[in-house]
Amino acid sequence: MLVALIIFLAVFIQSSVGFGLALVSMPLLVPLLGIQTASPLVALVSMIAELIILFRYRHALNLRALAPLTIAAVIGIPIGVLALRNLDASIVTTLLGVILILYSIYALFSPNLPELASNAWAYGFGFVAGMLGGAYNTSGPPVIMYGNFRRWPPEEFKSNLQGFFIVVGLIVIAVHAASGNITNEVWNNVLLSLPGIALGLITGFLLSKRINAKLFRKIVLVLLIVLGIRLIFS
Repeated sequence: MLVALIIFLAVFIQSSVGFGLALVSMPLLVPLLGIQTASPLVALVSMIAELIILFRYRHALNLRALAPLTIAAVIGIPIGVLALRNLDASIVTTLLGVILILYSIYALFSPNLPELASNAWAYGFGFVAGMLGGAYNTSGPPVIMYGNFRRWPPEEFKSNLQGFFIVVGLIVIAVHAASGNITNEVWNNVLLSLPGIALGLITGFLLSKRINAKLFRKIVLVLLIVLGIRLIFS
C-alpha cells in the first residue's frame, strides 16, 4: 500500500507537469525498499508512465526539437560513464543544483528571460544531459531548462520530455537487466504499483486541463528549485 501510494504521488506529478517521478519517488522508496530494489523499480515504473503520457500527448510531439537532444544525449552518456571515474560527484551535483536554483529564481521574477531561437542549442543541452545521465542519473534538468528557454507550450513540453526520457530510460533499464538488478522482488513491486500508476495518470491528466501556460511554467520552475536543493544536499 505504501509503495502504491508513493508511486501514485510521483506519477501524478509526472503526468501533471511532465517530470518529477524520480525526484519524488526515489527519496521515499530507498529507505523503504533499499537502493537495489528502488532504482530498477523506478526505472520500470517511469517507462510505463512515460509511454502512456507520450501517447496521451502524441499530437504535440515535436520530433524536430527532440531529435538533436536525443542524439546528443546518447553520445554524452558513455562519456559521462567514463568521466565518473575522474570527477567528484558532490562537486558536480552541487554545481548543477546551484545553477538550477539561480536559473529558476531569475526566471520566476524576470519577465525578460531570453528565448533560444535556434534548434542548434539542443545539441549542447542534450550532450550535457547525456553526460549527467551517464554519470549521476540526472539527465532531466538540462532538458527541462532547454524546454523553458524555448518556450515550449505545456503539452509539447510534456510530450517532448517523455520522448527524451524514454530513450534514456531504455538505456538505464538495459544496464539494470545486464547487471541482474531486475529481480522477482522488483517485478512484484511493479505489480503492486500498477493501481498507483493508473490513479496517478488519471488525476494528473484531469488536473493538467485546468493549468494555463503561465501557471504551468511557474510550477515547473518551482519544481526545478526543489530539484536543485535535492541535488545540493543529496
